[in-house]
Amino acid sequence: MRQKCEGERAPARAALRKLVLGWSLALWMQPAAGQVALPSAKPVPALQALPLPLEQISFEFQGRELTRYYYAQHVPRPFLYPVNGPAGRSLTRMGHPRDPQSHKHHNSVWVSHQNVNGANFWEDVATNQIVHLAVERLEDGAETAYAVVRNEWRSGGLPLLSERRRITVQLLGRGEWLLVLDLRFEPVKNPVTLGQTAFGFVGVRMAKTLGVRDGGGLMRNSAGGVNEAGCFRKPARWVDYSGAVTDTAREGITLMDHPSNFSHPTPFHVRDDGWMGAAATFGGERVITSETPLELRYGLYIHAGIPEAAEIDKVYERFVKMPRPDWREKGR
Repeated sequence: MRQKCEGERAPARAALRKLVLGWSLALWMQPAAGQVALPSAKPVPALQALPLPLEQISFEFQGRELTRYYYAQHVPRPFLYPVNGPAGRSLTRMGHPRDPQSHKHHNSVWVSHQNVNGANFWEDVATNQIVHLAVERLEDGAETAYAVVRNEWRSGGLPLLSERRRITVQLLGRGEWLLVLDLRFEPVKNPVTLGQTAFGFVGVRMAKTLGVRDGGGLMRNSAGGVNEAGCFRKPARWVDYSGAVTDTAREGITLMDHPSNFSHPTPFHVRDDGWMGAAATFGGERVITSETPLELRYGLYIHAGIPEAAEIDKVYERFVKMPRPDWREKGR
């Protein structure tokens, strides 16, 4: 009998708790008596590039983090982690799921190159480091936010390359968004040769559950190739890697090569183990001089579901038409 009474009272108690909580929230949100108005208050940007302690920048949409840029002096190279999809989970990871030690340089999304005047900036080589010098600009907005940073590529303590990088986040709706990396390289002193290699400039290490091998994911490219067998080192406008992020959610990332890049359509170095990278100098070396600086643009489309190729092409065209930085202006 007592259990029956308790069961009958439970809905009433739940309703009372809900009512009390509603009153509490209403009282908490009411303006204090005598509060001063802000007639000139400006709208708060929905998308923000927020500087954080310990040398980080968080890109947030209405308080929810989309990605974070790490540039501390003790890391071999800056990187972005997490890269959160519409379900709120990162679509990338730190390190290889089966070989974390020899692939510890696989830091989610990163920029590097295996052969810069013969120096290896791809793997973790103690004498070679991409060193952060300055944050030049941070901009918030309703649909777009970006950060401009300046880096220096040093080998044995000697600077080889000066790099300016703009990291842009743009909202697409439905929780989807674009991450755009604009890169400009100039030699610090003497000409720099980027040697022939499949490793450089942009790498993406996918979350384990999205990998073809570990999670039963799917990889495709703009030329119709499927998985490693059909996409490995093949030229394409884009490569998409999609898979499961929860038992019910499927999401992915499309890595896009801009038509203005010197190697376009670039070969993509991809693996079924959850890895994809744009191999700009796979076809041959590239020399950078003061008279011929190198500018590159790559995009990452963070999407819900597993879209048809035609839908990815639409986003690709939007990426192609996005305004380019004017590097002649400081912080642009």
